[in-house]
Amino acid sequence: MRTLTLLGLLSLSLASHATVYKWVDKDGNVHFSDKPHPNAEVVELQESSANQISMDKPLGTLPVVKKAEAIEYQINILAPDKDATIRSNEGKFSVMAEVLPERPANSLWVLRLDGKVWGDPLELPLFDLDNIDRGEHSIEVQLIARNGKVIASSEPRTVFLHRTSVLQQPKAVPLSGN
Repeated sequence: MRTLTLLGLLSLSLASHATVYKWVDKDGNVHFSDKPHPNAEVVELQESSANQISMDKPLGTLPVVKKAEAIEYQINILAPDKDATIRSNEGKFSVMAEVLPERPANSLWVLRLDGKVWGDPLELPLFDLDNIDRGEHSIEVQLIARNGKVIASSEPRTVFLHRTSVLQQPKAVPLSGN
């Protein structure tokens, strides 16, 4: 069975190299065929009829384009000072920052208070915090792209908020003269 299949494929490959005949009819139309025709001439086919494409060699080398170096942004917290003690019974204070060099267009500012994002991203690096619990807090300012990718972060800064506690009861002061 294999021998018959092999012989069949061999005969097909030989048939593919058949002779080609060319002739012109009485109306001047040129015809090609694999069967002989009166007044037909045999066409000699080249070994390879594939298109040959040649490309010119480049005259010189193209200049190497260097990748733009990534800009290192540095964010500094301007206020409050490091280890500052803030006294506010309402738990209010502001955080202000700057970036060097100038921030990229379409970037936003984010404040992280104790590792969590505080409020919505802002266009300006000025954050007004309200009703913050008393105690030690870590603040960090980040510059982010519109897609949320962090471009730069400040060093974390510790601040202390002093606030009157509800648990503190006023002491009774004796009236004098009674």
